[in-house]
Amino acid sequence: MELWQKQLSQSAVKVKDLPFISDSEEYRQVLEKVGENYPIRINSYFLSQIKGPNDPLWKQVVPTAEELNDLEHEDLISDPLNEEGDMPVPELVHRYPDRVLLMINNQCPIVCRFCTRKRKIGFPGIVTRETLRQGIEYIRNHPEIRDVIMSGGDPLLVPDKELDRILGELRSIPHLEIIRIGTRVPGTLPSRVTENLCSILKKYHPLYFNMHFNHPAELTPEVEKACAMLADIGIPLGSQTVLLKGINDNSSTMKELLQKLLKNRIKPYYIYQADLTEGTDHFRTSVQKGLDILKDLMGHTSGMAVPYFVIDAPGGGGKVRLLPNSVVEHNKHEVVITNYEGKVFRYAQANGNKAVDRKTTVSAETTCQLPV
Repeated sequence: MELWQKQLSQSAVKVKDLPFISDSEEYRQVLEKVGENYPIRINSYFLSQIKGPNDPLWKQVVPTAEELNDLEHEDLISDPLNEEGDMPVPELVHRYPDRVLLMINNQCPIVCRFCTRKRKIGFPGIVTRETLRQGIEYIRNHPEIRDVIMSGGDPLLVPDKELDRILGELRSIPHLEIIRIGTRVPGTLPSRVTENLCSILKKYHPLYFNMHFNHPAELTPEVEKACAMLADIGIPLGSQTVLLKGINDNSSTMKELLQKLLKNRIKPYYIYQADLTEGTDHFRTSVQKGLDILKDLMGHTSGMAVPYFVIDAPGGGGKVRLLPNSVVEHNKHEVVITNYEGKVFRYAQANGNKAVDRKTTVSAETTCQLPV
């Protein structure tokens, strides 16, 4: 048994296995009910990194009674992005014209309490060999698909031999140009990134990793080593982050995370506004909070460290990018804009034939005339 398999087998999956839980029997019974609705898993590596009940890692993976409080919330549903409605075959989402998301499994090294797929992650028997066969055949039969995102669950929990087989089948499809792997493994079970895994992955370029980091504390020396191994075999690394109340919803924490990612050759890609998923409402912040953080980042750190801030539109509308309001006024003659310091600047439109009074003062608080 390899180290990563041992750490996975030693996962906390019951309330009695969890650290820092109240001794109240009543509270433990509530958490057991939470676990019946939404499975628990924290592998032993990740568990060893948790410092206490206020730790940002603890908050991401340890269940709370709040998960049961919003089951009747009218805006919260089990499948807020309507993934099931965009599945032409089981466990394959075809939402955008030229790319699909293929669920490889439904198991993760940790079960995040804010997960969009709380409805299926950690439950047995959802993805089978036949399910995968149907998904790969669908891609093979649709030449418009040039990009596949392997997701789940976490594809890197699949054994090496099976992962090699799946990647080989996908790479044999002539019109499939890009393979992406969506994974949280490098940051939560870094021992899974082995020399043998790397030797398999590097056979299938162009291959990209979309990873998931929410807090700078996740980037331990073990994690940094795992990410370096992946980068060294030529895999471009990107990261997505979910904006989470009480975990990373302030500019200093987010800035530290994004800069630390970039230092480790990981390009920050998305900050997600939390989805409208049952059992996760206590993690959600206002959208304005995300816009304020993005504004604080722009100009105060490298542009390479600034990700897109997006809402994955409810009902399957896809990702919509949001920006702080930097356009003060927009007309056929000029665009009036503000920079990261709040200073106002005017940019003359091409072919504008009307003279503009340059002395006019424009307030930076003027309502934007463009959609963002």
